[in-house]
Amino acid sequence: MKRSALSGTFSMVAFDLDSGDFGVCSATYTLAVGASVIWAEPDIGALAVQGLTNAAFGCRCLKLLRDGLPAETVLESVLQGDILKDHRQIILIDRSGSVAAHTGSLTHFWRGHLIGDGYAIAGNMLTGPEVLDSMKVAYEYGGSIEDRLMRALEAGYGAGGDRRGTRSAALKVAKHIPLSDARPNIDLRVDYHDKPILELAKILSIYKREYVGE
Repeated sequence: MKRSALSGTFSMVAFDLDSGDFGVCSATYTLAVGASVIWAEPDIGALAVQGLTNAAFGCRCLKLLRDGLPAETVLESVLQGDILKDHRQIILIDRSGSVAAHTGSLTHFWRGHLIGDGYAIAGNMLTGPEVLDSMKVAYEYGGSIEDRLMRALEAGYGAGGDRRGTRSAALKVAKHIPLSDARPNIDLRVDYHDKPILELAKILSIYKREYVGE
């Protein structure tokens, strides 16, 4: 069974200080980006593992975050001894809102990441840096974390996105759940579509109307 795949991808992780929610979104040319690239857990953190993707890294990062390690330490730990780390790209955010990012020097150009207050954005095999810049502007516009992340994906795609095109997209939001407010987590995926981000936005709208009452 093949455990890793090479892909060009643009992703974002974020923490909403007001709500306590973690979120992560991603889009790419390859199939089923939500199956292995993005990870999130309530009150623990969120991350994206791309480039030479390996789902085991997602599991390891979440375990270390559960143990209370800060994002930077988690990243250093999973990359230590990894002979393929120059092919990987990882962004993660911990329960305090601290962010860590790694873009391997052998991930496909254009590649890069940027870090803001409570978020990180990364991409490889993109049309250019304007993809990440556009995602940043869209996210910082405000609103719920799911709406902000959805706008970021739309903006990244509109700025060029994956230079091969985009065929899958996904969005996860791990809700902080006080006992008095059992809000549902969000875990939405479009595994294969000619317009996956548009389809994901449509699904999010339906989800919010039917499960959240918006």
